[in-house]
Amino acid sequence: MLSRLIHAPAATLYRCWTEPALLTEWFVPKPWTIASAQVDVRVGGGSQIVMRDPQGNEYPNAGVYLEVVPNRRLVFTDAYTAGWVPSAKPFMTAIIEFEPEAGLTRYTATVRHWSEETRKQHEAMGFHTGWGVATDQLVALAASL
Repeated sequence: MLSRLIHAPAATLYRCWTEPALLTEWFVPKPWTIASAQVDVRVGGGSQIVMRDPQGNEYPNAGVYLEVVPNRRLVFTDAYTAGWVPSAKPFMTAIIEFEPEAGLTRYTATVRHWSEETRKQHEAMGFHTGWGVATDQLVALAASL
């Protein structure tokens, strides 16, 4: 879990998570980039985010939204793709929350893995550092909007 008090309105942070043009600006730690982002932000709507490493290799990530509360909460998983089609190898479910607190926004990102093995795999990929850096990029983007 990652939790930060951010100097940005919840609505701005929500936009950064739900508008593809904004999502591509912060979602992965640089020098990685987002090659493309497609989101259908509604319960049952799909997402397709393609990450690109510095060598140009692309990593598509498909998922589906389980819960959408505008400006407050997003829950999504890679256990399904659009149309509730089960994925071949589920990895995680993410819970993203935006709570007003003292005139700021408490941003909390919780990730739940399908197994201890997938949690360890995600940590080995740099989960804690990567999500922290991506959140720094989110904060910078939100401040510019």
